[in-house]
Amino acid sequence: MLIERADVIVTSPGRNFVTLKITTDDGVVGYGDGTLNGRELAVASYLTDHVVPLLTGRDAHAIEDTWQYLYRGAYWRRGPVTMAAIAAVDTALWDIKAKVAGLPLYQLLGGASRERCLVYGHASGKDVPELFDSVRKHLDEGFRAIRIQTGVPGLDSVYGVASSAAASVGGGDSDARYDYEPARRAALPAEETWDTRAYLRHVPSVFEAVRGEFGEDIALLHDAHHRLTPIQAAKLGKSLEPYDLFWLEDVTPAENQEALRWVRHHTTTPLAIGEVFNSIWDYQHLIREQLIDYVRSPITHAGGITSVRRIMDYAAMYQIKSGMHGPTDVSPVGLAAAVHLGLALHNFGIQEYMVHSRETHEVFGPTYEFARGGLRPSEEPGLGIHIDEELAARYPYERAYLPVNRLRDGTVHDW
Repeated sequence: MLIERADVIVTSPGRNFVTLKITTDDGVVGYGDGTLNGRELAVASYLTDHVVPLLTGRDAHAIEDTWQYLYRGAYWRRGPVTMAAIAAVDTALWDIKAKVAGLPLYQLLGGASRERCLVYGHASGKDVPELFDSVRKHLDEGFRAIRIQTGVPGLDSVYGVASSAAASVGGGDSDARYDYEPARRAALPAEETWDTRAYLRHVPSVFEAVRGEFGEDIALLHDAHHRLTPIQAAKLGKSLEPYDLFWLEDVTPAENQEALRWVRHHTTTPLAIGEVFNSIWDYQHLIREQLIDYVRSPITHAGGITSVRRIMDYAAMYQIKSGMHGPTDVSPVGLAAAVHLGLALHNFGIQEYMVHSRETHEVFGPTYEFARGGLRPSEEPGLGIHIDEELAARYPYERAYLPVNRLRDGTVHDW
């Protein structure tokens, strides 16, 4: 069974997505997600100009060989653009293989290791009362794990907080909140002011209030968005120990991997990192030295199912679990792939889950199901994705950016 053609679909039903559609010579179609938030057209061009011409006539079943061909053959390896493009090809080929086998994809990955994948949602608010409302809403919807983010006194807006002053959203549902789409459509990124000392004073009191209101049974998570120095990160982790977090995410810029040793030395709060990583080589030190507890890379940005499964097999040797990135900058194609892999993984931990807009669901037609705090893929062959290409064409690309973080002195701050 040979690849007959490959087409790149760029669509923007509320936000921008890049999808690769591979069609075999006997008409089987597979989809892969190549979305890279804020740099979508770079991946689209990489696929269209450099990858698609290499695919025609290749054996659609030779997934590992194709992965190595695209990774090693270009000489220039790794990086988010390259790995997102490879991920799109890899996921589409797994989708095809499962459809030909007549099985849901997770069955080809070893079968189900659990009934469904535990997920966490995003609760946020400009202050504690508004945060409580968001937590209650998530609990009513069935979430059993919730990420907690709030505004910080003295700051007009904070990334990840739905009702911030800078929280306008372009496109998508008219009532969409900022926690649905932080990338705003504009010619330039918005700029937000940041104050680390105010944040470090405020966050422990927020978790004390949440535990006091909702008890000990909810799994609580928090994302520091790479904003802290190693000593600040250690201080935050230690201050949050009384509140028994499921994890503390991205406490310091991920490139400085030695910093995690310092943080680990000072706190027992579990650490999650890696959503900006895109290969097993990025994790080599962190996993071997057991400096993290959860791997955050999504299938979409880290070379596809083949690559992420390799990372998780390595992590399993050190009792490190998965915690794949899964906000709305991962399309339903990428989320479906994550749920199939997560269902099969022995060392699955949790899956991030932000519900896509109604328009996005209409374009992509996902068949995974959320219930009892978790996601489960459908039993239909493949990924369980049904893209309406005519509808997708009605949502043209629109430039959008995540906000830029600045300190009060005007310095651009690290995410």
